[in-house]
Amino acid sequence: MAGGTCCRWFKHPRMRFLLPKEQQCPPLLDLCIRKITQEIEIHKHHTFSALPPDLCQRIFNELVFSSCFLTPASLQAFLDCALQDIYLGEYDGAAVDDAWMEVISSQGSSLLHLDLSGSDVTDHGLTYLKDCKNIISLNFNHCHQISDRGLECISGLTRLESLNIKWCNCIVDVDMKPLSELTNLKILEISFSKVTDFGISFLKGLRKLALLNLEGCHVTAACLDSLAELPSLSNLNLSRCNLSNDGCEQFSRLENLEVLNLGFNNVTDACLAPLKGDLKCEPHSLSLSTILKRLTKLKSLNLDSCWIEDEGLVHLAGHQQLNCLELSDTGIGSDGLHYLSGLSSLEKLNLSFTMVNDSGLSKLCGLSSLKSLNLDARQVTDTGLASLTSLTGLTELDLFGARITDFGTNYLKCFKNLRLLEICGGELTDDGVKNIKELSSLTCLNLSQNCNLSDTTLELISGLTGLISLNISNSGITNAGLKHLKTLKNLRSLSLESCKVTANDIRKLQSTDLPNLVIFRPQ
Repeated sequence: MAGGTCCRWFKHPRMRFLLPKEQQCPPLLDLCIRKITQEIEIHKHHTFSALPPDLCQRIFNELVFSSCFLTPASLQAFLDCALQDIYLGEYDGAAVDDAWMEVISSQGSSLLHLDLSGSDVTDHGLTYLKDCKNIISLNFNHCHQISDRGLECISGLTRLESLNIKWCNCIVDVDMKPLSELTNLKILEISFSKVTDFGISFLKGLRKLALLNLEGCHVTAACLDSLAELPSLSNLNLSRCNLSNDGCEQFSRLENLEVLNLGFNNVTDACLAPLKGDLKCEPHSLSLSTILKRLTKLKSLNLDSCWIEDEGLVHLAGHQQLNCLELSDTGIGSDGLHYLSGLSSLEKLNLSFTMVNDSGLSKLCGLSSLKSLNLDARQVTDTGLASLTSLTGLTELDLFGARITDFGTNYLKCFKNLRLLEICGGELTDDGVKNIKELSSLTCLNLSQNCNLSDTTLELISGLTGLISLNISNSGITNAGLKHLKTLKNLRSLSLESCKVTANDIRKLQSTDLPNLVIFRPQ
């Protein structure tokens, strides 16, 4: 802010307002809203229905944000207030249950967005929603008491575009049938439910469905036969589904896929061997070549913890449109990286916990579009970092476990756009931080596990005023060095675990100089 003014932003879905620092007078409306929320606790206000809906919305949002005053009793003041957005997901105040639903349903046709994730609302509670015909999005994530009877209650909400029923343990195949009537659905998340291939067959008529999250469901590759009937499907998450090779040829029918997550499945390139007359195909694995066949629009591919090795990457070479590739914890090494060298659109690449070493990193130097690179691997050293200096567009660089020394930090000067940097291999001293202090665009910095860092490090980085998150745990930082953090007014998260610093030390700093600090360790 001009003139060094320090301000604090409070955020909530569909709400964002500015609270200036104490010596400045807040806007009159903000003062009124704060006063009203305080008076709610003593039940001074019995109804807000005569107020304009937008003002009611702001009062309601502030109550939710404060996590203090909103209860089934105080909620009665919002009866018939025409609220558009009710976000009670993971609400920290009173337990949200069916007792809240009468007031929620009284918003009627005005209600557009409802988040009840983590609540105790039951099937009976959902019966109240029948008059909320204009709801666009519903979130029931971790609502363990909702089953088919509850989903039948929302089947009449035909304008619904987004539905989240992740981690709803009671959801089984029969519960999918009511969803077949929600023909305007564009987003459906069913992760970690008991739904199988049969349940997915009820989704065939959802022709507008663009995103489907089936992570952890009991589906097989046979569900692809039903998914092939969805012409708008562009984002599919099948991670942790224990998929087998049977039926995987159906992937070629999902021609409009742009995002595909197959992490933690038995995806492998072993099935390519029979084409060369070498080895027998693994019967319970998904062939990468089969999966990628005809998926010419694919922009994001997640193969985290799959059985992919160097030769399997040859099937990625022709996918010039790829901009995000997740290869963490796979069997690839440096030899396979040359297959990636031509992916000119690639912006995000994760090679953590792979066998990639310094010798292969030079093959990535032509990826001029790369913005995010994860090289969390012990075999990466200063030499490998030197090979990457042409990637000047990087904004995120994760070298968490890499063995980067003070000398290696000289190469960081080439990455002037870095916003996130992690170097936690244990080989840095204060001398290395002298190069990091020049990275003025940094907002997130993790230097934990470097035990030789001292209070001098805090002095060196005191000029990185854009920092939002800072972690220097397991180092030699002491209470005496905390004074150097006073300039980091934007800091929201600070971790100094296993340092000679106590929670009280940080609280004092928070109260006097770091008003935006909301997360800190130790605590």
